[in-house]
Amino acid sequence: MATGRAAKSTRTVVIAGVPDGLLQDDVMADILTIHFQKSRNNGGDVEEVTYPTGNKGVAYVTFEDQEVVESVLKKDDHQLEDKRLSQPYPLRVTPYSEKVFSSVTSVLNMSVFKDQFVLEDLVEEMKKQSRDLSFGPLQSDGQIAVQGSFPAIKLLRDFLLLKAKSLSEKDNREESKSHQRLRRRLQEDRRTTERRNFVPDGDGGKQVVVLDTDIYHYMKHFFPWIFQENDVAISAVTDGDITTVCVENAGRADAGQVSSVKKKIEDQSIKLHSVLRKIRVSFKECPRDEKQRHKWVCERLKSSYPQVLVIPHDAHIEVIGFSSDIFEFTKEMSSKSLTR
Repeated sequence: MATGRAAKSTRTVVIAGVPDGLLQDDVMADILTIHFQKSRNNGGDVEEVTYPTGNKGVAYVTFEDQEVVESVLKKDDHQLEDKRLSQPYPLRVTPYSEKVFSSVTSVLNMSVFKDQFVLEDLVEEMKKQSRDLSFGPLQSDGQIAVQGSFPAIKLLRDFLLLKAKSLSEKDNREESKSHQRLRRRLQEDRRTTERRNFVPDGDGGKQVVVLDTDIYHYMKHFFPWIFQENDVAISAVTDGDITTVCVENAGRADAGQVSSVKKKIEDQSIKLHSVLRKIRVSFKECPRDEKQRHKWVCERLKSSYPQVLVIPHDAHIEVIGFSSDIFEFTKEMSSKSLTR
């Protein structure tokens, strides 16, 4: 069964930008089927179209042959056209197995540089150094939001640390307090899949691991023993997308034991980062009874998908798990929510 599910997920693409509310759902599914069967769209035989899904304007298209997925993804511009539609609609097509944890948003505090640099000029230099990142506007308090992959965020962090180091070398007497704050903040801002964030305290008995918050929740739920060790205290502080896990001596543990626990947490997070997927089912604009229906269906499905983590929020539900499980989970959730 697991093999069949995995094979199906690799033959599936995610379609975003499906016009919502214009036609009956079965009609829209038929239009999508026709679009992805046409050779001019690099398409092929369609096994199934899942629409609607838990996400507004999103559909899943499963092909009979995995090679068609590769072909469809090579086409740069997908325009959904049909005589039943009043205009063409651009579609975004991505592989179903695309990792969701590959992009994060980090907020950097640049105010610690304000005495040495014109912050606007420094931001422009950062943009040239990190062309794969997206930068938000520089705020009046010196904060700036940066979005991109973990590795790209890491490279930007290293670039800023070098800036701080070059400044400190100009003053051999002592490092200014602003530089110390900079290094501390940059270490807290680090976003990297390698999970090599290491911050020792004065006696060398404390180490820190920075994790994606979703990865942390999944580990805490399914691998709780990783955070349990004799003579070692493990605590965590969550700040949005990032959770900082602190590992320190709480008894007779030596530095080697603390390092071993830290490495165990890092290794497990790296494994999960490469295989987990997350979807967000939004019902912000849904009536109250429809929200309750979604939540009820998710609770009922939990027992059928023991490796899926469901995190309910006021306006949405987050579902985290392996790609094949998430595919089947969202499909069933959509079906049961409509028929209940």
